[in-house]
Parts: sequence; C-alpha cells; structure tokens
Amino acid sequence: MRGGGAGIWEGVAQHVERPDPTLALRVRRRLNARPKGLFIMTLKLNIRGAILVAAAITGLVTLTSPARADRCDDSAKELANQVDRLKVNFRARNVVYLSHPAAKELSVACRGDKYSIELYAKGDRKPKPEFYGLVGSMAAIVFTVTKDDTTTGATRCLKRMGLLRGDKVSMRYRRLNMECTRTKTEASIAITRGKDE
Repeated sequence: MRGGGAGIWEGVAQHVERPDPTLALRVRRRLNARPKGLFIMTLKLNIRGAILVAAAITGLVTLTSPARADRCDDSAKELANQVDRLKVNFRARNVVYLSHPAAKELSVACRGDKYSIELYAKGDRKPKPEFYGLVGSMAAIVFTVTKDDTTTGATRCLKRMGLLRGDKVSMRYRRLNMECTRTKTEASIAITRGKDE
C-alpha cells in the first residue's frame, strides 16, 4: 500500500500547479516598494493643506486690513456727528469728501507722503466768520487740539495773505502745518500734521 499510495500523491502533485517563482518575486518587490498611488495621494493632501492655509491667511489679512482705512473714516464720522450741518459725501482712495454750507469744498485725507492726516477747506476769497469757526472746530476734532488754538491758527493763516505776503502763506502753529492759498474768487487752507509727530 505504501508504494501505491505514494504513486497517487505523485500523480496529484503533477496536476497541481506550482506557483511561478517570478510571481513571488514580483509580490515581494511590491510589498517592499512604495505604492505608486501613495505619492499622488500625499501630493493631493499637501496641495489641499496649502490651499487651506492660504485661505486662512487671506481671511486673517482681510479681517485686519480695514484698520488702516479706519482713521479717515472714523475722523469723518466723528466730524459729521459733532459739527452741525456737516455731511459725509463719498470716499475716494484715502480721501473722504465732506460738505457744509459755509464752505465750497471740504476733505479729510490720510497717509500722504509727508503727512499722517490732512484737513482741507475751501471758501470765498474773503472768508466769513462761519468759515473760520468751521475750520477751527473740524481741525480741533481731527488733530485733538483745542478749538481756540485751531481757530486762531486758521484765522492767522488766512488773514496773512495779501499784498505784502502774497497769495500763498505757509506757517506752523501748535505743531500743525498750515498752508493757505487764494485765487481771485476763493481761498483755501490745508492743515496737516507730519508723520513723525
């Protein structure tokens, strides 16, 4: 029986296919090697992560950037709230334009080359006391100086223009730079504070 049984198993063994040795090597190489799709998947994850980080940074910058423009807007709103009949018209870049019956043109500008904030007012060639009062009260609010000082400075600057000093006068009063100019029909004053003050 032993001899006959061995022959049966040999016959069965011949019919059963033995695994190809090269297939085993391929499987072993695949197990040891990095899968091809893993790099692409990590690349997709890295790109997604970078996009999320970029979106988060953009969101933070968007939330914090309006603080730069707030100085002009806040000054204009404060002026409109505290000065009678003063209205905010519109904003263009870093300038807020205002209107008042006592002046032909009014504006508040922020962040120029040589100044941190500027107040500009234009009126008649011979300004009325209402114009002086308006410029004084606006400058007092914008530059946080007393109204008496700003009114005195604006009045001195505008009244100095004439035959002796000409149609353009520049002066400094209470750490404010004032430049007054006039034409045949109107006079204007620009009050600024330097960047270093």
